[in-house]
Amino acid sequence: MTLVNWLLQGGQEILGVLLAPLLMGWVGIWRAWLQNRQAPPLTQPYRQLFKLFHKEVVIAETASPLFRVTPYLLFGCMGLTASLIPMVITDLPLAGAVDVIALVGLLSLARVFLALAAMDVGTAFGSLGARREMLVSFLAEPALLMVFFTIASLNASTSLRFMVTGFAARGFYLYPSLAFAGVAFLMVLLAENGRIPVDNPETHLELTMIHEAMILEYSGRHLALIEWANALKLLIYFSLGFALFLPFGLTDSQRGWGILGALILFLLKLTVMGAGLAVLETVSAKQRLFRVPEYLGTAFLLAVLAILLHYLLGS
Repeated sequence: MTLVNWLLQGGQEILGVLLAPLLMGWVGIWRAWLQNRQAPPLTQPYRQLFKLFHKEVVIAETASPLFRVTPYLLFGCMGLTASLIPMVITDLPLAGAVDVIALVGLLSLARVFLALAAMDVGTAFGSLGARREMLVSFLAEPALLMVFFTIASLNASTSLRFMVTGFAARGFYLYPSLAFAGVAFLMVLLAENGRIPVDNPETHLELTMIHEAMILEYSGRHLALIEWANALKLLIYFSLGFALFLPFGLTDSQRGWGILGALILFLLKLTVMGAGLAVLETVSAKQRLFRVPEYLGTAFLLAVLAILLHYLLGS
């Protein structure tokens, strides 16, 4: 691999980290418009992060080193995952080492440490949020794995690079199995990112909050890193969905015009999907917690149906 390849790899990492707050701001603008409210500035997430990074960190006396290191570990896991997913270029130095099962493992590692840190201080809200988060992940991860196995079966590989390039080489395609897998992936995306109908990222109600309950004890730069990692996680799932279900626009060229065209298409996809997420959240209602297993159970059944359609129909 040449120096240019590694520079492009680092450029994709920087692109993901910097775009994540912008994506959250774009979704927030559309939610405000659809709810007939005055929209905040597109740069509001950056301002929020800047303010948090300059605030003093307040840590409980009962907090262990685990509580202090978790924000950095969480952000590191999300940053590493973002660098592994092809957003613009498929031919990158780390592309060959990316396995979809390893991606699930990285996301699970971040979740486990956040849940442990939430219980570390010993508050009621932290333990409540950690238990709810583990319930959601216990049901969402099998559905996500089944979606990956469906696409891996179509390409005879669990390597993300071969999965993406295999679909991109086929051009336009319509597979019944991919339709069910895509719906299941969208349902998992909403659940894993704490979006409506599973969770509401804008509320602190005791009966409904999951993610917010786990981070109530954090402040200052620690809270900034967690919020940034949360935005990066949404970008990761969007990018993963683009790579698996909408791979058009990705390039393996290192020429400037090819990269620029792929970057423009990637930003266009983010723009459309961010607005679509806001529309979906506006027309949907927050489900009660005991209905979440039914919701994620449906996602799992759709993913299983997708892989069964592949093996039964060959498509």
